Amino acid sequence: MNGNMAAAMELRCWGGDWGLPSVHTESLIVLAYAKFSGAKVTVSPIDWTWRTLTATVPELLCGDSAVQEPTQILNFLRKQRFNADFELTARQGADTMAYIALIEEKLMPAVLHTFWVDAENYANLTRPWFASHSPFPLNFIVPSRHANAALSRILLTKGEAPLHRITEVEGKIYSDAKECLNLLAYRLGQANFFFGNSPTSLDAFVFGFVAPLYKASLPSSPLQSHLKQLDNITHFCDNILAVYFSSDHPSPPPPVQESMDANLQKLTQLVNKESNLIEKVLLLSFYPLCMSSWVHVSDG
Repeated sequence: MNGNMAAAMELRCWGGDWGLPSVHTESLIVLAYAKFSGAKVTVSPIDWTWRTLTATVPELLCGDSAVQEPTQILNFLRKQRFNADFELTARQGADTMAYIALIEEKLMPAVLHTFWVDAENYANLTRPWFASHSPFPLNFIVPSRHANAALSRILLTKGEAPLHRITEVEGKIYSDAKECLNLLAYRLGQANFFFGNSPTSLDAFVFGFVAPLYKASLPSSPLQSHLKQLDNITHFCDNILAVYFSSDHPSPPPPVQESMDANLQKLTQLVNKESNLIEKVLLLSFYPLCMSSWVHVSDG
């Protein structure tokens, strides 16, 4: 490949649902920014592959580079001359960084809590989604790994020792998030995007955090109810989906084998009751076994 030709870019991320190109905030940020900046990326969902256990997503692969974390990926895209922020003034650039920091400090903990810590949402929406998009037996392990990581991340962001019970900071987490959403709604006003007529990295971050909260069928979420009252923010999400993603329908899942034997069905019911215990047992029993057999048949 000669130096003038752009290397093909592949983005590994969680797949889409709920009318979104991905259900995963960080993946959504990168997908949106790629659209805004005109970067051509091939999207490779990690759903139903063994990478659901090991992958850090989103991950951008380009030539010999593998870049993780939204901020790093956006920087990488800018270096490839895909820059959605080139018209921003220095002041707007500084505002962008301040708002992104605010979102990560004030909104992220509540979004993580809503999907991964709230017991009703986790049992009815989050856990079944991630389990059904991970191959057996990883479907028993992947959701709880994410839930544990989310909990650690929340406590870390809140400056709490992991010893603190999450219930002690819940109230503060949600009041901070509502305040952050109000501030974003105020800052957006009646504009289509945060800095005028073209979307920038700030729009990508807001979209990534807000769209799942807006679109998921959450059984219990005061934060979602609050968001749905902020018409300009929900319109902002709908507008981005319509303009940038309307032709990208998430690909349908591969057919699942219907004939799940009775033992496995019982196991699945049990797992829902005794999740942590069974996950540990499964991890110990299946994982070495599967890894050895999958060395020969990796999903490439």
